[in-house]
Amino acid sequence: MASKKKVGAYPSGMILFSLTSALFLIGFCGMLVLQSKKLVRYIRENNEVRVFLDKDLDAAKLEKLHAEIVKKPYVLVNGTSPQITFVSKDVAAKEFMADTKENFTNFLNENPLRDSYRIKLQEDYFEEVRLQEVKDDLESVNGVFEVIYQENIVDEINKNITKIYIIMSVFAVIMLVIIVVLMNNTIRLALYSQRLLIRSMQLVGATNGFIQLPFLRRGMTQGLMSGIVAAALLFILLQVALRNIDGLATLQEPEKIAILLGAVVVLGIIIGLISTFQAVHRYLSLSLDDLY
Repeated sequence: MASKKKVGAYPSGMILFSLTSALFLIGFCGMLVLQSKKLVRYIRENNEVRVFLDKDLDAAKLEKLHAEIVKKPYVLVNGTSPQITFVSKDVAAKEFMADTKENFTNFLNENPLRDSYRIKLQEDYFEEVRLQEVKDDLESVNGVFEVIYQENIVDEINKNITKIYIIMSVFAVIMLVIIVVLMNNTIRLALYSQRLLIRSMQLVGATNGFIQLPFLRRGMTQGLMSGIVAAALLFILLQVALRNIDGLATLQEPEKIAILLGAVVVLGIIIGLISTFQAVHRYLSLSLDDLY
């Protein structure tokens, strides 16, 4: 005996696969954005400005100079500790010789380098204009000889950041459009087998809302299932990456990752609901001739 066809029941394997794949790609894109933002912030806050000092400053002048610099609003503070490091000219000479593999003391009678402070700045000051303002402000301090920062790397990082965010945004929008179109067409094909049942219910007086309800419930359930699977796959992928990529753990923000995974699930429900509503509404509006 043939089973009785039930309204709202249709094959959903392809729909689940399509929606899960699309949600995974969008979630992966979002995860890349989160990681890149954290990476950019890490790079910005670890980029140092070097403040070279006048020669022959005694301990009292150095202490006074340090106290004046740490009060500057652009100096990064980690907890209660200003991120400023004193580097003596002797230490600087050792670093120079280690980097260049050359010992300039063989042909120079004195160390030509200067004592310096290496300062990490607040993230908001990682712009060419603001860095120039920082440079001018520090060079106006009594006891400061010169301020140097890496101009080229600042420009390149800022340009690349903008490009990355634009590419990610465009990709996310394209994926959303593809998902809606793909889901709409897939559900419409799945509903084709139920077009006569839908028309029969209309003929016996069922309202459009009553007919749509089972389909909408199924669409929301499919969206929920796809979202949960996509979120689980993203979580697994992240754990694998954390185990195999050194330093990646320092870029993690668990709260934002949790929000992203939750957003993937919610997005799946919304897309499943909207796509199902559009597809069912189309069949409810067809004329009898169009059904065949």
